[in-house]
Amino acid sequence: MVDFSFYFKWGLSHIINFSALDHLLFLLALTAVYFFENIKQLIVLITAFTIGHSITLVLSINNLIHIKSEWIEFFIALTILFTSFFNFYNFTFQSKEKRLKYILAMFFGLIHGMGFAEVIKMTLASAQSIFLPLLSFNLGVEAGQLFFVLIIIGFSQIIVYQLGFSKKWWIRLLSGISFCGGIYFAVNSWPF
Repeated sequence: MVDFSFYFKWGLSHIINFSALDHLLFLLALTAVYFFENIKQLIVLITAFTIGHSITLVLSINNLIHIKSEWIEFFIALTILFTSFFNFYNFTFQSKEKRLKYILAMFFGLIHGMGFAEVIKMTLASAQSIFLPLLSFNLGVEAGQLFFVLIIIGFSQIIVYQLGFSKKWWIRLLSGISFCGGIYFAVNSWPF
């Protein structure tokens, strides 16, 4: 049980800390279009992202993939930019669009998982079994992400439904913030 607690807390701190700003900006972009009436869809979206994250960790730990970290950081910045840009033009909840969002979230999870794969790979090298550490780490990641997106949704709910700010402009403001952050990370991680 000590291992579970250790890896769960590690997964949680992977999300809830300032050094994970790129990850938090991605979550901000992903969450910008959601409010409490769409929370089930958002939870499925966040879980799809975590599944992608988990797949990459398993592949990396088993030495089935390896991409240079400078490219991964740049690709993570691109996921922020793409998701933010997508929000400016498309924030309806039709079935076809929802499926596309789930697929993209899982794909982007694959990319984000590579950003942490090398660190966790070194720690898990000494573990006899990777199942429990990976499960508990990813549960911690999921818990941290859900905590963060619930704060964003709660704040959005107050701004739009209590203070009367335009929903469309609020979504664009949050997406603009994440887009600017994505540009910053893309410029600073340019791999050439």
